[in-house]
Amino acid sequence: MNKKVNSIIIVCITCFCFKSIGQKSVKPDITNIKNLTVVNREVAISKEAGKVIVHLNSMAGDGIAWINNINFEKGAIEFDVKGKNILQQSFVGIAFHGADDRTFDAVYFRPFNFQSPDQVRKSHSVQYVSMPQFDWSLLRENYPGKYENILVSSVDPVSWFHAKVVIEADKIAVYVNNDAKPSLVVSPLAKRATGKIGFWVGNNSDGDFANLSITQ
Repeated sequence: MNKKVNSIIIVCITCFCFKSIGQKSVKPDITNIKNLTVVNREVAISKEAGKVIVHLNSMAGDGIAWINNINFEKGAIEFDVKGKNILQQSFVGIAFHGADDRTFDAVYFRPFNFQSPDQVRKSHSVQYVSMPQFDWSLLRENYPGKYENILVSSVDPVSWFHAKVVIEADKIAVYVNNDAKPSLVVSPLAKRATGKIGFWVGNNSDGDFANLSITQ
């Protein structure tokens, strides 16, 4: 009996070790603007209470700050983000599997909808898109409620919140703050399996980002 128990323990430890070896967690250096390639935005880097903040300003059209020298396949992307409570002027999130400045997947939030009394608007709080073929308008028209959703828990639209995007070959799950349940689960629409990662903001939107962590 003891030999059987010992064998089980050894197998469990071995499996855990192999799993740990397969996972690589990195925190890209976002303290230096030279480590970012910025598209259609101006970027400012500052510190607040020990937190390094990347700020993208507001302009017409979408904007991205690609993180240089990062190629992401699958795993988890975690970051802190802050938008604002102004209707149609706060779209903040993360782009991934980027092939170029127009071809990427993204998960983003609409903070101005987080606590809206309008339940339809509230159900548009978190969104998945796959650009350029599947933008939000096409997805909402053809697949209403499938690629956007309400948040599991209440979030202040003008405060920092934590986002975790878990990307697998056949599933993308989005968690907010300490929620055990994802606020959005979708199947990826693009066939791209790898690519760049970047902070993303939407039309006429600025945004603040911090504490980026990537686990592959």
